[in-house]
Amino acid sequence: MSKERVVLDANVLYGAFLRDVLLSLFAVGLYEAKWTDQINEEWGRNLLANRPHINPDTIVRTVATMNQINPSPLVEEYQHIVDQLNLPDPDDRHVLAAAIAAKAKNIVTLYHLHHFRKRGFALAQ
Repeated sequence: MSKERVVLDANVLYGAFLRDVLLSLFAVGLYEAKWTDQINEEWGRNLLANRPHINPDTIVRTVATMNQINPSPLVEEYQHIVDQLNLPDPDDRHVLAAAIAAKAKNIVTLYHLHHFRKRGFALAQ
């Protein structure tokens, strides 16, 4: 049986607790998580901006560990879709493009739900 495939937005990967919960659920096989290097760069950049005491190497190690999970969570062939998408916030297009490329049925995000709903994606809050 195939698992539900979802794209995790940067805002749910930002905080360690929620990131750990989502990755633990992925690790035990409840769903298949997907993200992109751009999503990882976004949450890492924002975390460092808001918490400058965090060592950047910690984020680099966390992302490297996340990207080694099997099956591979990394979506790589999505950039060609970005410019074809029209969302209220153009900065969200890469997340939707990743979901389309990964054939994900859901995007897990905390904010801007109305941006994705218009495109027909079911969202988890």
